[in-house]
Amino acid sequence: MSGQKFQYDESGGTFFYFLLSFLALLLIPGTYYLWPRCPKQDPDQEAKECQCDGCKKKKIILQLNEPWKETKALFKKFLIILGWVILIFLAYKVSQFDYEMANFDPFEILGVSPGSSQSDIKRAYRKLSLILHPDKETGNEKAFMKLTKAYQALTDEEARRNWEKYGNPDGPGAMSFGIALPSWIVEKENSVWVLGLYSLVFMIALPTVVGMWWYKSIRYTDDQVLLQTSEMHYFFFVKTPSMSLKRVIMVLAASFEFYKRRNPEIVERHTDYEEVYSLIKQLPQLGVKNKEEPLCNSYSIKARALLHAHLSRIPLNPETLEKDRQYVVKKCAYLLQEMVTCVNRVILLAYARRVPHLPSIKTVENCMKLCPMIVQGFWEFKNPLLQLPHITEDNLKCFLAKKHQIRSLQQFAQLKGEERRLILRNLSDSDYEDVMKVLGSMPYIDFKVRSEVIDDENPTVYTAGAIVTVTVSLTRKDMKQLFGDDTVKEQIMIEDSKVGSGEGAEEPPEEQNQVVKKPAWLRQKKGQKKSHKKGSSKKSASVKNAQSQSQSGNENAQQTNTPNAKKKEDKVEKESSKDKLSDVSDSDIDSDRSDDEDSHDKKDVSVDDDDTEWERFQQRISKREKVLEGRSNLSHEVHCPLFPDVKQEYWWVYICDRKSQTLLTTPIFVKSLAHFEEVQLKFTAPRWPGVYTFTVCLRSDSYLGFDQAQNIKLDVKEAPEVPTEHPQWDISDEETAEDVDAADEHSEFTTDEDISDNE
Repeated sequence: MSGQKFQYDESGGTFFYFLLSFLALLLIPGTYYLWPRCPKQDPDQEAKECQCDGCKKKKIILQLNEPWKETKALFKKFLIILGWVILIFLAYKVSQFDYEMANFDPFEILGVSPGSSQSDIKRAYRKLSLILHPDKETGNEKAFMKLTKAYQALTDEEARRNWEKYGNPDGPGAMSFGIALPSWIVEKENSVWVLGLYSLVFMIALPTVVGMWWYKSIRYTDDQVLLQTSEMHYFFFVKTPSMSLKRVIMVLAASFEFYKRRNPEIVERHTDYEEVYSLIKQLPQLGVKNKEEPLCNSYSIKARALLHAHLSRIPLNPETLEKDRQYVVKKCAYLLQEMVTCVNRVILLAYARRVPHLPSIKTVENCMKLCPMIVQGFWEFKNPLLQLPHITEDNLKCFLAKKHQIRSLQQFAQLKGEERRLILRNLSDSDYEDVMKVLGSMPYIDFKVRSEVIDDENPTVYTAGAIVTVTVSLTRKDMKQLFGDDTVKEQIMIEDSKVGSGEGAEEPPEEQNQVVKKPAWLRQKKGQKKSHKKGSSKKSASVKNAQSQSQSGNENAQQTNTPNAKKKEDKVEKESSKDKLSDVSDSDIDSDRSDDEDSHDKKDVSVDDDDTEWERFQQRISKREKVLEGRSNLSHEVHCPLFPDVKQEYWWVYICDRKSQTLLTTPIFVKSLAHFEEVQLKFTAPRWPGVYTFTVCLRSDSYLGFDQAQNIKLDVKEAPEVPTEHPQWDISDEETAEDVDAADEHSEFTTDEDISDNE
């Protein structure tokens, strides 16, 4: 009976299996994720890019920030290729090992056919043994042993029987369990080195790496901002609920990312004191006399002075303060996002009565306003036309001439090409092309708002305490669609037709959707009007339009007794009479509807409403699936020559109450507005009936002058009475009328009637 034994790999064959599997496990996914990929570049990219001096300097700065980028890419490629070469070599060694061990054919080794006689086999053995014998010059001990074993398998009866039965002339071997490690690992001479290497890797290196990673991770938030910085922001937002813009800059500059003891990347020089002191003299409104900690610290004053110099576009020493300015400005984009998040959390704590004062909406909007100011590099009171290349304070005089009075980028884009060129006649043709490139690539946002109560019988009726869902639709287009040139419009239509067959065709235009199928809440309103009117027909759409026009004309005539209104009414009546005479089947339009027709129309309206609600439900499910799949943070690159990094267009969307200066919803940070994006904002309707006006705001974090706002009016009705038959709905006796009155006094919303009464 064959025995069992454990043995280490003496020849190294099984160790090759271990290395092959381990290397393949690392190399295949590593090649997919780590192989340096060059982004797909448009061949006309250089022609589309701005060639102003600021953009050229920014390219140089970006190249200097990554000096070893190409070297790192080549090194990664070399390591990956070397790994694949080793993998191929190991695969070859394993294949050779398997071939030698598994393919034992004595006839092939002796070089005879299977039907050969014993004399032929002996003759072949003698011939090959003279060549392969170890004593000969051409001898090979391993090949001679294999030759001897093949000869025995064909001449000895027992050996031949073992070969035919077990595949081995020696018979069944002992069952062995091999360990895919070389035997020298367990040898006594090497035990010290093996244990030392084991201790170094698993007891020193691995715990050190994990500890360093854990120490760094607990110091930062999810947005890679220091927790101490976040705590400092909390403190100042609670201390001063209403912050001015300059106060926000002071708090931003006091972030610990700019402190040498908290951030080792900060560089401190001996010349900083003199240079910063001379810079402070040029900035009278810096607020150096503030004695609050850490606003009065030297690092905070330096960062604040650099921010003011950046917004005022003051040139700095390129070897010292200019490098510090680039680092501070680059960090500010992430810090301002964290500040907005901190304000939102403070507001939630104020609603939970954990914070005494509620931060005003002014504080949140100042944080949002500061972000595009830093990205573009000028103050808010400056003209937004300065965001265009080659435009200086001297060029603004041409925009503000009596003929034009252009104060915004949108107004400038709507002009004809001749008028734009006339305004910028002082610029050369190349500079004017840069201006038009940047202006045409700027965002033009179609901002649409729809409010409803989802999962309710009547989604347009707002009751006290209901969950109101505001759907904000954002369609991003280029500013060149506003150009007044006919040739430019034709080129845009051709580009849109080309894009329509590709990625741009994913979302259908909203205007077409509104024409084909109108929202359910509009249909319900029309249905209510039609139910009170008589004389409308469902057979002819033209007659319906004529009647609606005549009715609207009569109402206008009653309101304004002017001869023009009467003429319009007569025209509408004549057109409607012609339509009636043209359709013989509709001769009885003026007669009242029967009860059967009314019930049939009501059924049609209810069926249409059910279909639209079902479509909306399916759309909501598809949107949730898209959100779960995840989206990239790529939208459109921003033209910002003074910002030392590549910036993408991001947007904030939120709802606020301007009358009570409160924030109703947490601002949603939209990072993937490439073409179309839909955002849902939810808030609880006021607890008391009345007409309320809320504002839906859209703010850019990259450009100044692109903010939008739309008002929504909610006519809040009384909530239906809760039936008291169910014991679980009974209101406890602890809630008295006094508590309700007290809650009424502390209502956070203000109705339009209250404002009119106060006035």
